[in-house]
Amino acid sequence: MKKKWLGDFVVMLLIWVGLIVLFGMLSEHFLSARTLGSLANRIPSLTVIAVGMTFVLIIGGIDLSVGSVMGLCGALVGLAMVDWEWGLFPALLLSMAVGLIAGAVNGGVSVYLKIPSFIVTLGMLEIARGLAYMTTDSQTKYIGSSVESISQPMGGIGVSLAFVLAILLVAAGQILLNRMVLGRKSIAIGTNESAASLAGIETRFPRVLVFALIGALTGLAAVFYTSRLGSADPNAGVGMELSAIAAVVIGGTSLMGGRGSVVNSFFGVLIIATLEAGLAQVGASEPLKRVVTGSVIVVAVIIDAWKHRVGGSPLDWLKTLFGKDAEK
Repeated sequence: MKKKWLGDFVVMLLIWVGLIVLFGMLSEHFLSARTLGSLANRIPSLTVIAVGMTFVLIIGGIDLSVGSVMGLCGALVGLAMVDWEWGLFPALLLSMAVGLIAGAVNGGVSVYLKIPSFIVTLGMLEIARGLAYMTTDSQTKYIGSSVESISQPMGGIGVSLAFVLAILLVAAGQILLNRMVLGRKSIAIGTNESAASLAGIETRFPRVLVFALIGALTGLAAVFYTSRLGSADPNAGVGMELSAIAAVVIGGTSLMGGRGSVVNSFFGVLIIATLEAGLAQVGASEPLKRVVTGSVIVVAVIIDAWKHRVGGSPLDWLKTLFGKDAEK
């Protein structure tokens, strides 16, 4: 298992480095501290949500509501800080609490009523977006410097506090997945829920807990996003669910459940962000950027399907293609 995880990690790292080198050759301004710092400070929100989405996909679920829940949580941050004159920390707790409740509702309805998470979270997508518009009267709430400090580059290192916190959450998520009970149960449930249940593993509560986890992380992501904009926009997070799912799938987490890595999901985020930034710098049009990003996602899904057929690590696949097995 460690060999396979290491192989996946090496492949993801090489792909990301390859993209940096490629765009560095195509644009003379890409390989600069300013560009790379800007890239790092744009991804905390997506990174945090991708951590939670990794667990959701591992248990065989999906969450389509994270973009709208992020918009709702961000709207509440704006309401709390502008209208109620709350400080940043209480507003952050409110955002995470609302996100956690939304996630727990998603999980509870899906698990205990046995409704596919696709349908439940699709409904929450509409509910949360509507509540975001109602909370802000469909208007942007400008907060200003009281929230912007989280996303401002810190002196000396060039990256923001939000980025540092996101990296710490990636590390914590990987430890939770590999070393702690919830992670082990999630993998067992995603691999074969019936077998896990027969083995005496309680499968329902861990699944609800995973949805609550992504909800709380979405609330934190909303604060990061609001901080970067300096305002609460009810339209925030549109399409975020697709970006998060794409990053996690590109990172090698299986859509069929039972397999994934939080660290590799982070590399998936880096790959998507690097593609977007690189294509923008070389002057690619918005339609072309969508085509390229979509193609990468399709390739990642095809590779995921191939993994189920061939098995093994990426290094094993090369042996299958060019080694003795191919010769036979």
